[in-house]
Amino acid sequence: MRFCQFNPKPCPLIGTSAKGDPRVPELGEDLDIRFDLPRYGMWRNCDLVAESEDVRDLWRDDLVSFVIGCWFSFEEALMAEGIELRHIARGGNVTMYCTSIAAHAAGPFHGPMVVSMRPLRPADAIRAVQITTRFPAVHGAPVHIGKPELIGIADLMKPDYSNAVPINDDELPVFWACGVTPQSLIATVRPEFCITGYPGSMPVNGPKEFRIRDYVIRQAEAAARSAALEGRRPGPFIFQGSLRSHLRTTERGYAASRAVLSSKPASISP
Repeated sequence: MRFCQFNPKPCPLIGTSAKGDPRVPELGEDLDIRFDLPRYGMWRNCDLVAESEDVRDLWRDDLVSFVIGCWFSFEEALMAEGIELRHIARGGNVTMYCTSIAAHAAGPFHGPMVVSMRPLRPADAIRAVQITTRFPAVHGAPVHIGKPELIGIADLMKPDYSNAVPINDDELPVFWACGVTPQSLIATVRPEFCITGYPGSMPVNGPKEFRIRDYVIRQAEAAARSAALEGRRPGPFIFQGSLRSHLRTTERGYAASRAVLSSKPASISP
C-alpha cells in the first residue's frame, strides 16, 4: 500500500481487500477479485507460470488485493471530446513501454515505471492534458510528451506490452503512467507468489445506464471509420479481448454487456 501511496500516478489505489477476503467493498458488493477479471497472470519468483480466467483454486487466506484505477476510464472522456485514439481505431490494446523513470521505492518494492502511449496531434495533446488532469484516480495527466528517448524508450515500434501503432508525421507520442507498473516490480522484488491482472484486462465497475455500451459502440465506430479511410473492410471489433468478460464485473456491467452483445435493451439499475 505504501508503494501506491508513494506512486499515485502509475498506481492510483481505488480499493483494497481485507486479508484473505476476495471482495473489494469500495467497488461493489458483488465484485469478487478471483474471477471478475477477464484474465490473470500467476507469478512465482518473478516468472509468469500460468494464465487463467479464474483463480479461485489458487486463492489463499494470506492474500490481499489492491485495485488500481485504469486509463480505460479517461479514454471515454477523450473520445467524447472527439479525440481519436489510434489503438481503438485499429481494434487493439494500448501500447505500453518500460521506461527509465524510477518509481519511488517503498521498502523492498522498487522498479521502473511503465507508461502507455497514444499518438496525438499537438492540439489534441494539449486538450488531452486538460481532460485527463481531471482524472487523478485513473492516472491523471501525461508524464511525458515527445522524445521517447528521454525516458528510456529506444524504439516506439518495439513496445514491451501489446502491439505498436503507427505515428504520423504531424503527431506526438503522449505518455501516461500505467497500472502495469506493479508487474515491473516483480522482476526486482521476486515475490514467492502473486497474482496480477493481465495487461489490458480489468474489471469495469459501476456503469450507469448504458455508459459502457455507448463507449463500446464509439470504439467500434472509430474502428470502422479508420478502416474506411484506409480502404479496407472493417473486421469484427474486439474490445480489448473478451467484451463479455470485461463487462461482467457487476450485475449492472453484465447487463450492459448483454445489451451490447444482443443489441437488445437490458435492465440496468442506476
